[in-house]
Amino acid sequence: MPIERRASSILNAFKKAETEIVGKAVVLTDGKAGTVEKVWLDELHDLRISIKGHDGKWPVSTIKNAQEPDRLRGRHPVSALAN
Repeated sequence: MPIERRASSILNAFKKAETEIVGKAVVLTDGKAGTVEKVWLDELHDLRISIKGHDGKWPVSTIKNAQEPDRLRGRHPVSALAN
C-alpha cells in the first residue's frame, strides 16, 4: 500500500474515533469520570483523551464505560454509568 493511502487511512480512522468519543460521558478504569474534551494521536500510546475537569491525558484503552451525557443529567457520572 502506498504511504499516502496508509496515512490517509490512519487519519480517517482517527477522525472517526474523535467523532465517536468527543462529548461522551466516560468512566476510566482508575475511577475518574467526566466528558471527553479532546482526542490526540500519540505515536507512543495510540489514542489519548482529555476529560473535562481533570488535568492530564489518558489512553483511550482506559475507558471502562461511555455513554451520551444527556443520560447523566442530575446524576453523578460514576453512579449513572454503573447502571
